[in-house]
Amino acid sequence: MDYMQFPKCQRCKAGDLVPLSDFGSQGAAIHYKAWVCTNPDCGYNIKIRNGDVYRDEPITSGALHTSRMR
Repeated sequence: MDYMQFPKCQRCKAGDLVPLSDFGSQGAAIHYKAWVCTNPDCGYNIKIRNGDVYRDEPITSGALHTSRMR
């Protein structure tokens, strides 16, 4: 079975950094838009938004998000 090996988080050294993807405003896929640490106690994240790089933004639950009609 093939699997990807993700890089270790350089902050906590316990979790892995995993990539997240999203969709742009026109519906095109944006791969690797964010990387987050799998260790919930760490919370390290790095994101790209409008060409700017953001680090350590607060992480909120997606359960409260309401989806929009397409």
